[in-house]
Amino acid sequence: MNNLCADIGYKSINHVGEQLCGDHVDIVEQSETSSVVVLADGLGSGVKASILSTLTSKIISTMMAQGLSLEECVSTIAATLPICSVRGVAYSTFTIVHIIENETIELIQYDNPHVIMIRNCENFEYPKSELNIDGKKIYKSVIKLQENDIFIAMSDGCPHAGIGTAFNFGWKREDIADFMTTVAHVGYTAKTLSTMLVDECNRLYGNRPGDDATACVIRIRKREPMNLLFGPPSNRDDCDRMMSLFFSKEGKHIICGGTTSSIASKYLGKPIKATLNFEMSDVPPIAEIEGVDLVTEGVITINKVLEFAKDALAENKQYEHWSVKHDGASMICRLLFEEATDINFYVGRAVNPAHQNPDLPINFNIKMNLVEELSDCLKKMGKRIKVSYF
Repeated sequence: MNNLCADIGYKSINHVGEQLCGDHVDIVEQSETSSVVVLADGLGSGVKASILSTLTSKIISTMMAQGLSLEECVSTIAATLPICSVRGVAYSTFTIVHIIENETIELIQYDNPHVIMIRNCENFEYPKSELNIDGKKIYKSVIKLQENDIFIAMSDGCPHAGIGTAFNFGWKREDIADFMTTVAHVGYTAKTLSTMLVDECNRLYGNRPGDDATACVIRIRKREPMNLLFGPPSNRDDCDRMMSLFFSKEGKHIICGGTTSSIASKYLGKPIKATLNFEMSDVPPIAEIEGVDLVTEGVITINKVLEFAKDALAENKQYEHWSVKHDGASMICRLLFEEATDINFYVGRAVNPAHQNPDLPINFNIKMNLVEELSDCLKKMGKRIKVSYF
């Protein structure tokens, strides 16, 4: 088994004046190393298009993940999609990206702009074979994966951006490929790359999109473990066991909480050096312990990380903040959201007497809920999560 994994991220903008997006992305995990990603674009925009694209992506991703053939998927869609009363057709385009064992990728494309592949920071022309299924012209490609390969699937709203305003014939696929190759070497996450592309489309549309536009980016990268320690154990005798397990794991180490960092400092025999740099008024300053990558305060900082995580999964508006700031929460965000692929949480169940004040909005359950909610958000980002309680 190789040490690669797929980082998947996508972003959409709606046609101006529409509440619903006519494009839909569906991701189904077949196993830890295989998944099916489907980007579907329904005919038109608004509610009808949203129904068509959601049905298409759900049907294909579920059937493909169960191992059914492409022919069966296509004929099922043809038989299932409701026919539009105005246009008299049931039509949705789709792009299927089937990641197999993180070693091979299978691209199946029907009427969407062709997937852009970037390898070694250059636009890579991959081979395509043409199939005819139920009268539909479908292109299929099988590609052996390499580290840092980037695949960009998009709906036709992306190349149509700027038609008649910035460009005569829209933002051509080759130009989109050039735009993306300039940022490919930086190491941005798939979510960030898709956001950059869709934001540029929105700018070309003059912030009034003439079509739904969606970009889904798949970035092949090495696995990167990360370990986060949060809170002291409920039994004091477990301190050494918790610390030895935590520090024996490969990858970077983050410690959250004052008492927890004191225990780690004693275990390592290294002093805690406090810093008083307040980057944000609502996030306590960080500290330093030799041998630990990041030391922060506990509940308040993790609560802020959770706030950023929820935003990253939705509008991703706070990205400009946490991607550059040096407060504890922003630094944890960069490590967990951008660097890590496998995250181990070590959570102590000890009750902090300082949190038992009835005037404080923090209690023991809040700490546990924070870990559960943050784990859920990180799983949605495609991270592998393991939580151990002490």
